[in-house]
Amino acid sequence: MATDYEQLRREITWERAERELGYREGEPLNIAEICVDRHVEAGLGDRLALVHEGHGGEIRQFTFRDLQQLTNGWAHFLRGDVCIRPLDRVCLFLDKVPELYIGFLGVLKTGAVVEPLFSAFGDDALVARMADSRAAAIITQRRHLGKVRKARERLPDLKTIIVVDHDEDGKKLREGEADYHMMDHREDHFPVAATYAESPSVLHYTSGTTGAPKGAMHVHGSIVAQYLTSKVVLDIREHDVYWCTADPGWVTGTSYGIIGPWSLGATQVVLDAGFSSDRWYETIEKHAVTVWYTAPTAIRMLMKDGVEPVKRRNLTSLRHMCSVGEPLNPEAVRWGHEAFGLWFHDTFWQTETGSIVVTNLPGMPVKPGSMGRPFPALSATVVEPKTGIPITDVGRVGLIAVKPPWPSLMRTYWNNTATFYGKFLNGWYICGDQASLDAEGYFWFCGRDDDVINTAGHLVGPFEIESALLEHPAVAESAAIGKPDPLNMEVVKAFVALRPGFTASEDLELDIMNFVRKKLSPLAMPQEIEFVEKVPKTRSGKILRRVLKARELGQPIGDVSTMEDD
Repeated sequence: MATDYEQLRREITWERAERELGYREGEPLNIAEICVDRHVEAGLGDRLALVHEGHGGEIRQFTFRDLQQLTNGWAHFLRGDVCIRPLDRVCLFLDKVPELYIGFLGVLKTGAVVEPLFSAFGDDALVARMADSRAAAIITQRRHLGKVRKARERLPDLKTIIVVDHDEDGKKLREGEADYHMMDHREDHFPVAATYAESPSVLHYTSGTTGAPKGAMHVHGSIVAQYLTSKVVLDIREHDVYWCTADPGWVTGTSYGIIGPWSLGATQVVLDAGFSSDRWYETIEKHAVTVWYTAPTAIRMLMKDGVEPVKRRNLTSLRHMCSVGEPLNPEAVRWGHEAFGLWFHDTFWQTETGSIVVTNLPGMPVKPGSMGRPFPALSATVVEPKTGIPITDVGRVGLIAVKPPWPSLMRTYWNNTATFYGKFLNGWYICGDQASLDAEGYFWFCGRDDDVINTAGHLVGPFEIESALLEHPAVAESAAIGKPDPLNMEVVKAFVALRPGFTASEDLELDIMNFVRKKLSPLAMPQEIEFVEKVPKTRSGKILRRVLKARELGQPIGDVSTMEDD
């Protein structure tokens, strides 16, 4: 049945979500309590909450009662043994193991702020985020312990390293390190911290065009938006088996890989294994996944293997499919319908927005290539870049803008309020992406309004890459841009001017690539390096990335009056 969008705008409200969650303004509110304890108290303790499948196919299952006891165990340990205090920042630096998902909620029960970090981050990327947040503790595993120990030398505020899989027969832990085997610590009771809607909860770092990564600070009240969008957009129902393929090191993996689905009491599947189309289809079939939330890069990789692998599996359990991270190209939408008999519903949002703001709703006609329409409980449009005045002309490009407030909008950038206030114009929050509207109010993505690189759905700041490049002994100057790529949307291309005594070669190019990979992450590693005599800059020294990008794409370079003389 077709969705009546205007009726949804009247019916779907944040107040409705608060009533359904049993929350009243001014009362205590804690994300972990809503996601776990509330279900146990409602008699749903035996319901399956998490099905985790590891690299080798081993499966571990956890009920909501398991989650309650294990999150209580985490909270007792963190507060009692590690002396974590409310508002302390606690980092999670883990692969997609159960300790990551359950530990996330355990941290929140103490009133501390949880800071998820992508486990493939290199030394510098790890230090930059932890130093900025002044994290008090980090939870990690043996395979990342060496990297964390190395980082600790530059982190004076880091008091404790917690290792979840320490082997007593292996290397001894050092001073300031503790082992914690989650399954050995079950507690029936823990006095959950009296947090409130505006209490800080999750600190997610996002990249920008200049300066260090920025920490988007979210609050416990964000769950109101994550609950409602999970229910309305992802169409998650309490008996669903839901699979979000995102890593919780990124915001999708927390808002919709932990908080949203568990606030609804759904069963989540987590696959901690590398990508392969057959393994993914096997996962859907084996666990009877009903709702699937994934990324355009993954969908395009599945497309490469064609429809036949899909047909070899029984995937009839699938009821709803959504996509996030970057625009989903029309071919992928049409292929999804051919392969699964279902439409991929594209969704748009950001680390800063905390939840979906523009989307293709279930039952709403899908226009392949469109981002959809504003989530019914909020207002979004496109505005003039300089004035913030909404654009009424159909098809004219402007900046995507959302009208605050809404529950999951970040409350600030950590230690960077000036940049936070710079995100607002004429009463609108400006997303930094360009789009146009058609006659029916559907959004059509046009591109980023800044130099941030969107690679495989993850935003990478050129400044971080350029800084890492400059630490290589051969590099005198550097610049990084996003180069269009049919699979990943964009890949990093670097422009490098060499120091005297170094000569451009394939071996040097590979060495520089790997150098960046180790310092930052595989996502930040340049896929191509072009050696240049000098990097174009303004007279004040600002890198003219737009000039490099225009040259790369064969486009006019525009006004270069501020460029320094050759």
